[in-house]
Amino acid sequence: MPPIARLSASQTMYHFLSGYTAKVAGTEKGVDEPEATFSACFGAPFMPRHPSEYGNLLKELIHKYKVNCWLVNTGWSGGPVGEGNRMPIKDTRALLTAALNGTLGEAEMRIDNFFGFEVPLSVKNVNENILVPRNTWNNKERYDLQAKKLVEMFSENFAIYEAHVDSDVLDAAPKIS
Repeated sequence: MPPIARLSASQTMYHFLSGYTAKVAGTEKGVDEPEATFSACFGAPFMPRHPSEYGNLLKELIHKYKVNCWLVNTGWSGGPVGEGNRMPIKDTRALLTAALNGTLGEAEMRIDNFFGFEVPLSVKNVNENILVPRNTWNNKERYDLQAKKLVEMFSENFAIYEAHVDSDVLDAAPKIS
């Protein structure tokens, strides 16, 4: 995933319900390398109501207050464990600064091939290569395989919410291109 992406309200609800994150060595007992996981609303054990209720409320508030939503990846980039690295903190800080001061919202964007969200083409003080995750991998075919695997994981995880969301949220799901 790119280090930052602009999401529509429907994409935001989709990703909020998905709650994609990773268990990381050093923060999780018994974890030696990053392990993808999903936790609805990024806190499933603490949600007494069905996740779709929280997702619908989030979507409603996004529309009401005309909020720009950004998905931030502070995790892995450049390949699997042993090849890639954590997202550089200096780049994350620059991306967050641009999002908060509004300049990121004015940036020229591309549409991500797998996730369909908008990704900036360039951001001041950020290496442009990291904005296109595929460019950070030495083996582009391995990147494509890993990205497709992640899209499939999202699809499998989201199946439990399909009956509880509107069609626009279903349409916001990642797709294998």
